[in-house]
Amino acid sequence: MIYTVTFNPAIDYVVHTEEMKLGEVNRSESEEMYFGGKGINVSIVLKELGIDSKALGFTAGFTGEAIENGIRAMGINSDFVRLKNGNSRINVKIKSDEETELNGQGPHIDSESLEKLFEKLDELKGGDTLVLAGSIPKSLPADIYERILERLQGRNIRAVVDATKDLLLNVLKYKPFLIKPNNHELGEMFGTKLTTDEEIEHYARKLQEMGAVNVLISMAGDGAMLIDEDGVTHRCGVCSGKVKNSVGAGDSMVAGFVAGIQQGCYEYALKLGTAAGGATAFSDGLAVREMIDELMGQLG
Repeated sequence: MIYTVTFNPAIDYVVHTEEMKLGEVNRSESEEMYFGGKGINVSIVLKELGIDSKALGFTAGFTGEAIENGIRAMGINSDFVRLKNGNSRINVKIKSDEETELNGQGPHIDSESLEKLFEKLDELKGGDTLVLAGSIPKSLPADIYERILERLQGRNIRAVVDATKDLLLNVLKYKPFLIKPNNHELGEMFGTKLTTDEEIEHYARKLQEMGAVNVLISMAGDGAMLIDEDGVTHRCGVCSGKVKNSVGAGDSMVAGFVAGIQQGCYEYALKLGTAAGGATAFSDGLAVREMIDELMGQLG
């Protein structure tokens, strides 16, 4: 079973307007609502690819109920810890001549609720996959990823970590199965700017030397690179299409890779991850199977 963790789920309220005028009343041309957060995004795209998962994390208030009901209607299994106070956040995304976002803070996560999440994670079994993605709310300890992976250590659970900077570097000692920084984040970790494939590969291998089993580097318009557990470098070009959306593209790549690796082939997993990421980038929302299949055709 694949489990995803979303510490701070959200309702994304997307508003389209022809022109945004500050200090005035603006009227929308159209609106959409999406239920998300990085781990939930992974679960949604996995479902689109025919792979079941269980979404874990925290929800609160009427917005939390809406998130749970919304993803349940998509056919996604979930087991969230319900917080006693507050409301799950709403992120307002205004799409006009420029794109503007106002992201909510989210509810306070108390120590009792955190312990309930740990108890749910204790139910994972050998061979399961756990996806940890995104930043950490202020109410949680900064080493929460480390505490989770330490708790799961030695149980043959595949950990997938999509995080940045110290949040990622500090978990490498637990040998996560997959990490997925982008090329800019990779450079930031080592205090340098990466401009060539050779430089990207060099520093990706450093992360592998530090403990990561597989290192997947997303490179936006330049495609993606994977250094697999055997030290083999795989390279995948970018899919062609008109970019409409950047939200969730990285999560979709993770979902595609996790789905693809179940067939035991890194080359296929890299292509499926690239296609899933592209399908989200070329859509208003998250990737759908039809577009993923179409982009897989481009990749051969």
